[in-house]
Amino acid sequence: MRATNEELSSEGMTLTEVAQQSSSVAPLPLRVTLFLDGADLDEMEAAARAGVVEGFTTNPTLIAKAGVAHYRRFADEALARVNGAPISFEVLADDLPTMAAQAREIASWGPRVSVKVPVTTTSGEPTLEIVRELTSDGLSINVTAVMTLDQVVGVAECVHPDVQTFVSIFAGRIADTGRDPCPFMREAVDICRDKPNLRVLWASPREVLNVYQADACGVHVIVLTAELLGKLSLRNKDLAEFSRETVQMFYTDAVKAGYTL
Repeated sequence: MRATNEELSSEGMTLTEVAQQSSSVAPLPLRVTLFLDGADLDEMEAAARAGVVEGFTTNPTLIAKAGVAHYRRFADEALARVNGAPISFEVLADDLPTMAAQAREIASWGPRVSVKVPVTTTSGEPTLEIVRELTSDGLSINVTAVMTLDQVVGVAECVHPDVQTFVSIFAGRIADTGRDPCPFMREAVDICRDKPNLRVLWASPREVLNVYQADACGVHVIVLTAELLGKLSLRNKDLAEFSRETVQMFYTDAVKAGYTL
């Protein structure tokens, strides 16, 4: 998804611009797989059309912020827009039996649907019991909100080895606490190494640098917002030109605002 400096603004490209230029833009030299994280259906469709991501994730918070009134209708529309790409939808319950029932319902929505199951309930009760049961029955589960290595160990031990699953580690939230997430993510990759179908996912990224960190750590997947995905077009941008564009932005905004001294 690399473009020349002449094609780039100081904020990168929008997903619509990425889609328009996708035929002439070279792929990034990365091993890590890119997923789009969000609930804007137009952005999801643009990313799928551009072919710049290999999958999608959502969560109830993002869906609510998007103003969605009906969860299942949103899911149906999202499935139509992503054109057969993998996508994760999250259960809504907070008790294990209902979570398991909802997981089976969500899994029935499509062959490439993964079901997000939080690593614990709101009271802190681990959900590994139902993750074991669901993956044993062939369901692709995305264990989400993981933030400790003990949780990673628990997920790695309980998932079925033949079923593609994800452990979504909220590296950005780990970083918010003042901890460097990179050693954590490298260890998580090592923990999951014996389960080749268990994919370590870097969730809650805060900046584009996280993509390159995830790649260096051996992480399998990183989820990106549309804004961060667009900024990948800034790779290797000339920094002197970037500096000039930033000065231009400040000047233009001051003029538009009519500021005087």
